[in-house]
Amino acid sequence: MRILVTGGLGYIGSHTVAELHEAGHDVVIMDNLSNSLKSVLEALETMCGRSFPFYEADITRIDDLTAIMKAEKNIDGIIHFAAKKSVPESLQMPVTYYENNILGLINVMRIIKDYSIPYFVFSSSCTVYGEPSKVPVTEATPTTSSPSPYGSSKLWAELMIQEFTRLTPGIKSVLLRYFNPVGAHESGKIGELPRGVPGNLMPFITQTAGGWREKLSVFGQDYSTPDGTCIRDFIHVVDLAEAHVAAIDFAASNDISTEIFNVGTGNGHSVLEVIQSFEKVTGLDLNYAFVDRRPGDVEQIWADTTKVTDVLGWKPKYSLDDMSRTAWEWQIKLGDKSA
Repeated sequence: MRILVTGGLGYIGSHTVAELHEAGHDVVIMDNLSNSLKSVLEALETMCGRSFPFYEADITRIDDLTAIMKAEKNIDGIIHFAAKKSVPESLQMPVTYYENNILGLINVMRIIKDYSIPYFVFSSSCTVYGEPSKVPVTEATPTTSSPSPYGSSKLWAELMIQEFTRLTPGIKSVLLRYFNPVGAHESGKIGELPRGVPGNLMPFITQTAGGWREKLSVFGQDYSTPDGTCIRDFIHVVDLAEAHVAAIDFAASNDISTEIFNVGTGNGHSVLEVIQSFEKVTGLDLNYAFVDRRPGDVEQIWADTTKVTDVLGWKPKYSLDDMSRTAWEWQIKLGDKSA
């Protein structure tokens, strides 16, 4: 199939482009480069041994999307990553998050309808579960208003996509609620490199270990968890990318309307466990300190992955130590420089 990947030079998007190519799909990439680099395209082309059509374009501008559709014929599906994704930043910039994540989605849905694109995979998030009363969470766990504009934008987007798909004949949608992607490609050519100060744990760990940051702040040590720190379901980014390939193939080969899948490992790891994994794998002592809780953080959440395994036939392959190892190998490739 010929797949348009929005946000295709971003962290998860770029790894998905590589896995789509590996699976035999043809890929068109668009990205506005707001949180990615053009050099990622060069890395992908080196890894895959081919060039990809690339458009520097913004999903909030419908004319940008229309121009791509006019230039690229026979698009069979869209995998939609392009969105702002930082919980802390969304608390400071709520309107920006609403505009980018919701208006952008509306434009993508308009293109899907106008150009009769049959398959759509959406990058959702476990934030739609809010602070769950029971873990692990299944796809039937009630969704709820999020403590952050980022999480709210994902919940609203899910509701919009389900209604849009139901009312638009010929469209099949898959919503992937994924947990905490970490790690990097085994080639060391692509990985996570957020602009500015990282909002996620693993890049802050690697940048601290690599000398880019002075100290890692651990937000809270008084949660009702075994070691007092937050618990998350960390998933390797390549495993997550492979889930997107499975999702687009599933949409193309099954009679569905909208399907929802959790994509995680099914295991919860605390912040301290991730730090300990990193220290074990690298042999380094990480400079970290406990600070106050961070607004918007959920105490603990991890996935029940029964459905994604049974229906998509997908299982994660990488361990937490693999995640730490590949993340550090990527950081080493970036070099000893100040961010």
